[in-house]
Amino acid sequence: MDFDDHDALFETYPTLAGVRRFARLIPNTDWFARVGQPLDPVALDEARTYAAALGFPDAEPAILEDWQDAAAAAETLDLNTPAWEAEAQLRRDLALAAEAEVEPRVLELVMTGIAELAAEPVRDAAETTAALLGIHDEDFLRAASGGAVQACHQAALVLAAGQGAEHPFSLKFSLYEHGRWPVGIVGASFNIF
Repeated sequence: MDFDDHDALFETYPTLAGVRRFARLIPNTDWFARVGQPLDPVALDEARTYAAALGFPDAEPAILEDWQDAAAAAETLDLNTPAWEAEAQLRRDLALAAEAEVEPRVLELVMTGIAELAAEPVRDAAETTAALLGIHDEDFLRAASGGAVQACHQAALVLAAGQGAEHPFSLKFSLYEHGRWPVGIVGASFNIF
């Protein structure tokens, strides 16, 4: 889907105007540019706010300093962790809210377009970062890229549902904008590469 076309579509569904603006942001995001580095105060605050908004106010940001730690943390994420379940519930709620704003078939088309738009720049950035860090692990690239594309989908869904910057998924995307990979919450740790 070309987000620069289809003016009538974006006029018919007002919440999609935000998704259109967001789509222009995706290729210009500094994907993975600051992985392994200490969090600046703004990113640290956003990480804590995200964890609290997701329902884990005691989860403290834990910086993963190298890619092996990030890969190990990504591998240990189980689909049944409380944080995963909280995100799944948020996705369901947002999908229902978005379908109240946008006809479901149109919403599916737009969300597919976001994933397609994000796939190449995210994968390119992950490959560039991997090369700079000497990473030769396809699973790492898949996990990092998959998490970033999912974050794009989640952030676009927030906009389609008419939600704002305080939503946990908006906060999570902000961490990607800071060049991070928010790997996930496990126990009392919010693992961030």
